[in-house]
Amino acid sequence: MTDTETPLEISGSINFRDVGGLPAGVSMTRHGVLYRSGTLTGVDERGRERLRALGIRQVIDLRDDSEVTHEPSRLDGLDLTITRVPLFVGSAASFFQDDLDLTAMYRVLLDTAGDAIVTVVRGLIADSPAIVHCSAGKDRTGVSVALTLAAAGVDREAVVADYARTQSLLPEERNARIVAAIQQYHPTSRNIVELATMSPAPVMTGLLDEVDERFGSPADYLAAQGLRDDELTELRQVLLHEG
Repeated sequence: MTDTETPLEISGSINFRDVGGLPAGVSMTRHGVLYRSGTLTGVDERGRERLRALGIRQVIDLRDDSEVTHEPSRLDGLDLTITRVPLFVGSAASFFQDDLDLTAMYRVLLDTAGDAIVTVVRGLIADSPAIVHCSAGKDRTGVSVALTLAAAGVDREAVVADYARTQSLLPEERNARIVAAIQQYHPTSRNIVELATMSPAPVMTGLLDEVDERFGSPADYLAAQGLRDDELTELRQVLLHEG
């Protein structure tokens, strides 16, 4: 397992990793600039010391108000900024209520959260090292990070592989607990396991193909949501270095 493939141990977190080392043509993504994660609710003092050592300057939290109230991040004592960028219109629970699959959920994000994803990109440009996270670090984080990486020029296969890794990094006990809890409220939903625990590579491939078909490219998608050319250039300067 390479350094790029090894998840970082942040005590009390799940699915925490650096997206450095991904190929982008003749370049690569920088280490120590963009981290992605699931919830930071359980981070303990040892985890906070590790985040301090990483020099984290900003945490971009993609969760909605109810999630943040119920499970606030445990980042007391760290010299960083928490930026709230809710990525769902309404509550995340609505996707279980509507019984969407991942492909349909990501299409909703593509159609409704473009301005929020641009805010994530601008946050990364303005103040990094940064962590982008949601609850599992799978869907909201997965889509926003994938579009950011793809727009910066990261190779398509590497973007998809980074997204797909999440499924192997979610603890089985966490998955069982979450699925059981959701089933209590949505007993007839057919897509709970997929929505709560899976990140299949073909789903992200399909999303990026749809972006290409509808907008031209991930960079064109972000431009359609208001990202300027100079901001895209700066994103690439922040994220990439010559390999």
